[in-house]
Amino acid sequence: MDTVNTDSLVLLSKLEVMKLFVDTGDVEEVRQAAEWGILDGVTTNPTLIAKSGHGFKETVLKICDLVPDGEISAEVVATDYDTMLKEALEIHSWHPNIVVKVPLIEPGVRLVKTLSDKDIKTNVTLVFTVSQALMAAKAGATFISNFVGRVDDISDDGMNAVASTVDMVNTYGFDSQVLVASVRHPLHVVKALEVGAHISTMPFKIMAMLFKHPLTDAGLKRFLADWDEAGLSIFPKA
Repeated sequence: MDTVNTDSLVLLSKLEVMKLFVDTGDVEEVRQAAEWGILDGVTTNPTLIAKSGHGFKETVLKICDLVPDGEISAEVVATDYDTMLKEALEIHSWHPNIVVKVPLIEPGVRLVKTLSDKDIKTNVTLVFTVSQALMAAKAGATFISNFVGRVDDISDDGMNAVASTVDMVNTYGFDSQVLVASVRHPLHVVKALEVGAHISTMPFKIMAMLFKHPLTDAGLKRFLADWDEAGLSIFPKA
């Protein structure tokens, strides 16, 4: 392969866009986010599913239908390896787009290795340090969910671990993707972009905030006022 083609491939690899996931168990929130045309996937957890007021499988399958090309994370709830494996295989059987979500505990890492060997996608959650992320990556995790907001809550900078995890994945060539979780505000999304994270997952209200800026609102108000004052119309007047 000549130098020009090699350089082109490198450039294309750098241009891959960060994915946006919505973190919810609310089917209507998924429906609205999907209508925007920018949704790449959905993450859920036991708390979000419980808040939905509907069954686990029912909710996950509805989400899969709404995001047919997305990756949908659904979490096991057991904490011993044998039961976690049974739950993981059951969840995986529901739909081809489901990613099995697994907590970063010892039996969880063991489970990720087992599922990886079976070509089953996994999302390792509750990751707070680069050493934890290393365990997930070595086990073959598809996604490593680095939590940010919960670290910020204890007066630390959660994005530091995200940056270190991105560096680790890139340096050692792991196949895992770094997923920024526990996103509390749009600045977390901006910081995730700056450090090169592969994915940001956020509550619906935070995703909606990405549209907002006071100058956008002011500018649109002015444009429409000028248009109306001039009596203009896009369509021919009758």
